[in-house]
Amino acid sequence: MMKELRVGIVGYGFIGRMHTIAYINIPLYYDPFPADIKLVGVCAASQASCSRAMHQAGYEFCTTDYRELVRRDDINVINCCAPNYLHYDILIEAMKYGKDIYCEKPLAMNVAEAREIVQLAKETGIKNQMTLMYRFVPAIMRAKQLVEEGFLGRVFSFRAAYLHSGYTDPKRPMSWRLDKSQGGGGALYDLGSHILDLVRYLLGDFESVYAMTETFIKERPLPNEPDKMAKVEVDDISILMLRMKNGAIGTLEASRLATGVNDELRIEIHGSEGAIRFNLMDPNWLEVYDNRDKSGPIGGDRGFKKIETIQRYPKPAAFPGPKFSIGWTRYHIASLYDFVTHIIEDTPTSPNFEDGLRVQEVMEAAYKSAEEQSWISISSI
Repeated sequence: MMKELRVGIVGYGFIGRMHTIAYINIPLYYDPFPADIKLVGVCAASQASCSRAMHQAGYEFCTTDYRELVRRDDINVINCCAPNYLHYDILIEAMKYGKDIYCEKPLAMNVAEAREIVQLAKETGIKNQMTLMYRFVPAIMRAKQLVEEGFLGRVFSFRAAYLHSGYTDPKRPMSWRLDKSQGGGGALYDLGSHILDLVRYLLGDFESVYAMTETFIKERPLPNEPDKMAKVEVDDISILMLRMKNGAIGTLEASRLATGVNDELRIEIHGSEGAIRFNLMDPNWLEVYDNRDKSGPIGGDRGFKKIETIQRYPKPAAFPGPKFSIGWTRYHIASLYDFVTHIIEDTPTSPNFEDGLRVQEVMEAAYKSAEEQSWISISSI
């Protein structure tokens, strides 16, 4: 008989709805699908959100108190889609009740919290995974293969960025993402966590960081009182210089003020034998340069080539097919499918809480570097 996974999702805002869509679609995208997934309960911020969740997605019940989810015997998986400041309490409570956990980034508000979470996960033995879903873009999966095959040779440098433009309007109201006490950090936490994880996924651990952060829009109107202003204490833009343990050096930018972009995640890596580059706004392709190609007076065979990765996920991915263009929702479906499969097969998850902690350490070191205006060793955090 197929194992049943009974899911409770904490948070039914934008990302909670995205996780809901992913769970619903796993049986449609994978054949055979790994488990019978039931959306049992959802914790939402208001009764109006509760009604919407039950009507839209068919949850069996809704609550405004996450404890009602984690303490129920008929729920064995908890998805944490709550604001950052709630992660620690939700995860600790869920682990005490033996729930497997899928958690949005960042793992916690700071390294101290993240370490406690990782330690309890080890003690309880629960399955845990982070929503660092860009690892599950086929182009990034192919890039990982190439790196492991030695395609790049000795890695010299990288350039990475995750750019949004959604906060360029100074009239955009204050929110928890702009409140340090609730978000923990700004653009670096919100966007930088994703791109830091990708760099680490492809190139290994970080050694040290030198960072500069800036808050350009220092006040924003309160959401329900537009005539009153609140102070913004988190970064609009963070720029990092990074040294890797493998000797490579690189730069990383996280910005929510990148006018003219939408959802632009870029990564470019240069090595002695080749180079790779990727842009999330052109997600069907991985660009590669092979230094082994024959050169000639006017170029020979050398140049960047586009590998068509499109939706070429390995089996049992079966829908909509490998030739169709890919998009943001698909990465979430692939990431959650991976998590569910590890639960069913009782195999190690990745990216897990440990990976989330490694990212948290770099972000905390970056903020310390920006404050002290000096290089900070990641191992000192």
